[in-house]
Amino acid sequence: MPDLKVIYEDNHIIVVQKIPNIPSQADKTGDLDMLTLIKQYLKEKYQKPGNVYLGLVHRLDRPVGGIMVFAKTSKAASRLSNQVREKIVRKTYLAVVDGEIEQKKRNIRRLFAKRGKNQYE
Repeated sequence: MPDLKVIYEDNHIIVVQKIPNIPSQADKTGDLDMLTLIKQYLKEKYQKPGNVYLGLVHRLDRPVGGIMVFAKTSKAASRLSNQVREKIVRKTYLAVVDGEIEQKKRNIRRLFAKRGKNQYE
């Protein structure tokens, strides 16, 4: 089981660093996923019998690493999900690339604007 890097935790949320190539939630591959990994962490840390509640607020694609926020209560999950839906939460992406990107494709915001999409979707 990979090491879990917890960045912040309180009674309502847990913020962790997602490891690249691990899915955010279970998929058809059956590979270990972040949701399962964090549930196991909480179960062991707090010696909880039975199932542990953990709400998936947002996802990151499998190959991507980064910071994820999970809800430890249904109330927190509802409030955080609403903030994501209402675009109150701002996501920032940093891409590390190998090689050169064509000059005309360097500005992601410009690419999204041309497609008529919100720059943070």
